[in-house]
Order: sequence, then C-alpha cells, then structure tokens
Amino acid sequence: MFISNAYAQAAGAAASPTSSLMGMLPLVLMFVVLYFVMIRPQMKRQKETKAMLEALAKGDEVVTQGGLVGKISKLGDTFVSLEVAAGTELQVQRVAIIQVLPKGTLK
Repeated sequence: MFISNAYAQAAGAAASPTSSLMGMLPLVLMFVVLYFVMIRPQMKRQKETKAMLEALAKGDEVVTQGGLVGKISKLGDTFVSLEVAAGTELQVQRVAIIQVLPKGTLK
C-alpha cells in the first residue's frame, strides 16, 4: 500500500574509451600537483641536507636539532664531537646537525 513499485532502467550504451580516460584525468592531475607541491621540494631539501652533512669540516660552527651551538672538534662517519665551551666536548650524531653557521659566529 505505501511501498511503490521499483522498475529497472533500460541498459545504457557501453562506456566509450574516451569517457573512462576523462574519468581518470582528475586523479592524474591530482598526482601531478602533489608531485610539484610536496614531493619535489622535499627531495630537493633532502639533497641539500645530505650535501651539507657531507661537507662538514673540523672547525665549522653548527647548530643541532636540540639547539646546541658549538664548533666541530672531531669528525667521524656517524658521530661528531662538538666543543660547546672551553674544554667541554659533546658527541652528537652527524644527522642531528641542522645548520652550519657563518665563521666567527661563536666567540
């Protein structure tokens, strides 16, 4: 009495190849935008960080992720010794260095 009858619709024409390609176009465009907005700048930043870490030398003044500022006194493959005060050396991981300061920043 309150339920109406449901009738099946007639079958439509088969989807053409161009309509399926047009359906994928927004997905492809989203990936292209994502690449240029997020992935490419991050890869560039990683490349710059790697080059900075490889170019570290004894006597460079650096800042670590924890905010420590010091001068490099010893270099190793994975660890660096920082002189943070006269006669005080700390050993930190090389990857913990985030910035190389200009010469003469520390006195």
